[in-house]
Order: sequence, then C-alpha cells, then structure tokens
Amino acid sequence: MQRIKEKYINELRQKLQQELGLKNKLAVPAVEKIVISIGLGEAKDNAGVLDKVKVYFAALAGQKPVVTLAKKSIASFKVSKGQPIGMMATLRGDKMYAFLDKLINIVLPKVRDFKGISQNSFDSHGNLNIGLKEQTIFPEVDYKSVDKIRGLAITITTTAKKRGGFTAKEEGKKLLDGLGMPFKS
Repeated sequence: MQRIKEKYINELRQKLQQELGLKNKLAVPAVEKIVISIGLGEAKDNAGVLDKVKVYFAALAGQKPVVTLAKKSIASFKVSKGQPIGMMATLRGDKMYAFLDKLINIVLPKVRDFKGISQNSFDSHGNLNIGLKEQTIFPEVDYKSVDKIRGLAITITTTAKKRGGFTAKEEGKKLLDGLGMPFKS
C-alpha cells in the first residue's frame, strides 16, 4: 500500500472526522482523482510532437495518455475542429497515490525558488490546481529525450464539500495539508 494512502487511512481520516465534526467516516473528504494535462499547440503543424511527448508523458503518469482534440475551430489560432491540441491522463487508486507521493516528496522540492503552493490555487469545490513550468523535474523524464521544455497542469480533485462552519476550500486544504502538501504560510 502507498505511504500516503496508509497515512490517510490510519491517521488523517480520524483526525479530519474530529476536526470537521463528522459522524460518518465515509463523509470525510478524500482525494478522488488526479488529472495531468499538457497543451501542445504546435501539434497542429507537426504531428511528430505527439509521439515524442506521449513517451515521457506515459512514463511520468504511469499510464498511456489520451490525446485531446479541439472542440471547435478558432480561426485566429489556425485551429480546426478535431485537431489534436494536447494530452491528458486521469489517475485513480494506487497510481493516484503513487503520483501524489512523488509530487509532494520528490518533484515539488526540486522546483527552483519554491516557497509553497498558494492558497488561491483552490477552486470553490475544494480542488487544487497546480501549474508546473517544466516537465523535466520529474525523475522519469529523461532530459536528453526532451525536444522542448513544456509545462504541465495538475488538478487534484477532492470530495470536499461545504458543511458546518467550513467551506469546500477549507476542507480541501485541511486534507491536502494533512497529506503533506507544502502550502505557503
């Protein structure tokens, strides 16, 4: 079992249940899924970019990514409906906990001048959105195989809700703070 999953089940769930005043342990907020996405605007001109990115994206996500297509045509960006414009992977279960552990303990400490994740990175539903400027900080990505530095967007979706005296943002922050996510103070 993953370290973070064990920590959540054995320690954090009971602590959050008491702090939030919940009667049922199934009502305690949990991490539901993690979505990793990357935008590839240059894929409309060069289809070979998709193959290069797919290799390291699959390595860092631990599963094969899905190619995302443009939903509508935008003339000013020279994008037609149905053109590939990015990739994404949705992680759940053990892969999700493994990725979260790697993100918290290996990747974020490697970010230059990292002072913590902003409190404003939460949406109104208690989900955390993180943007990383380069993909090479992941240990699985071989620097020699990367043709261009690209950014990633990571969304950590939680089951946090507004209840009692807490907002979904506060519940989500308590959950991720308990799991070890480094926030700015």
